[in-house]
Amino acid sequence: MQGLLLIFLLVLAVLFIIVGTARWGLHPFLVLLASAFGLGLLAGLPAAEVAAAVTAGFGRTLGYIGIVIAAGAIIGTVLERSGGAYEMAQRVVAWVGEKHSALALSFTGAVVSIPVFCDSGFIVLAPLARSLAARTKQSMAGFAVAVSMGLYATHVFVPPTPGPIAAAGELGAGLGGVILLGLLITVPVLGATYLFARHMGRRIYIDPEMPQENEEEETEATPPAKRLPAWQAFAPVALPVLLIGLRSVAELPARPFGEGAIAATLGFLGHPNTALLLGVFIALLTVRRRKPATLNAWVGHALREAGAIILITGAGGALGGVLQATPLGDYLSGALVDLPLGAFSILLPFLIAATLKTALGSSTVAIITTAPIMVPLLAPLGLAAGLGPALTTLAIGAGAMTVSHANDSYFWVVSQFSGMSVAEAYRLQTLGSAVAGLTGIGAVFVLSLLLI
Repeated sequence: MQGLLLIFLLVLAVLFIIVGTARWGLHPFLVLLASAFGLGLLAGLPAAEVAAAVTAGFGRTLGYIGIVIAAGAIIGTVLERSGGAYEMAQRVVAWVGEKHSALALSFTGAVVSIPVFCDSGFIVLAPLARSLAARTKQSMAGFAVAVSMGLYATHVFVPPTPGPIAAAGELGAGLGGVILLGLLITVPVLGATYLFARHMGRRIYIDPEMPQENEEEETEATPPAKRLPAWQAFAPVALPVLLIGLRSVAELPARPFGEGAIAATLGFLGHPNTALLLGVFIALLTVRRRKPATLNAWVGHALREAGAIILITGAGGALGGVLQATPLGDYLSGALVDLPLGAFSILLPFLIAATLKTALGSSTVAIITTAPIMVPLLAPLGLAAGLGPALTTLAIGAGAMTVSHANDSYFWVVSQFSGMSVAEAYRLQTLGSAVAGLTGIGAVFVLSLLLI
């Protein structure tokens, strides 16, 4: 009976999170913390133990991702305000050619969205997409979907975006493994959504030269007067990802870099905090001729944006701390051991995240909420060892993009800056995110068959 009560309380907590944020309009930080306290007290934990579990879960999560989220936000703001993100797009299109410009923009979006939130990334790239669509005499619909899904893919799959890095920390997944596998899964997602974008671009015509309603935002996205060199635009993103990846390689059982000074150096430089702070340093070097007041304003803006995400992430960790303090994990281990889930166990985190995403609208909140729920389920589902936590993180990410509709701010950014009607946005953005999410979980499922 105790186990069934815990399951009921968990479902009640999830419903409270959905209703509190989606219907009542409460801030996710407050709703998640209220859920953590309420779940612990109703589960019969002593009040002091509940408070301790909330504090420990909150602190543990922020200790893992607080600096990373702040540093990533600074890199993203500098790239956005300095024109670095725009320069990346121009370079990729120049390398690939205008004939494949929509595909080039999709891959550019995937690169830009690693440090930049996809909403901001779309605002930056939308003018370039409109220009290329007009130049090639194609519908804006195909370009908009290609860009939005490219941005969306790395937003949910590749750290240091806040959602996946928080989930990786909560689930104990190696960050390097999540990055490498996330990049691998991004490729079929980009391919599938590009084909979808081409198909819908032929069926729905949107004039790429139509005026935009939000002129203030469009002004922010205009190309800079002085272009950055390509290496300066890409370095703040590429360097942290490279260092974190090298650290993961150095820590493989075969120890390819040995156990001496090289491995120790990579262990230090490839630590997420160190790598992202080096990315910040490189980003600031590219704009060193700007006035200090301007740079300070950019950093302040980035930290204000990051603050809300950091607090929401910490509240999700608090909920996870309370869940781990209850005997829920032991009960589920016994209850799930006889279920014939087998290879399909990786679908469970996808379904939970997809339900939360569709109900809540925010991919980041869906990821942060799903991760602590999955912690006690990893062992009974056979996902606790090896790459299981990393694949679980990516399955959650796939669910967190399924689907984007009217309760998602990104849905409105894409529709507004592309000239879509609401009906067109449902056919393009919502269906596109369904294609992306299903392709993503399909790729995760195949990898789980090969790696677990």
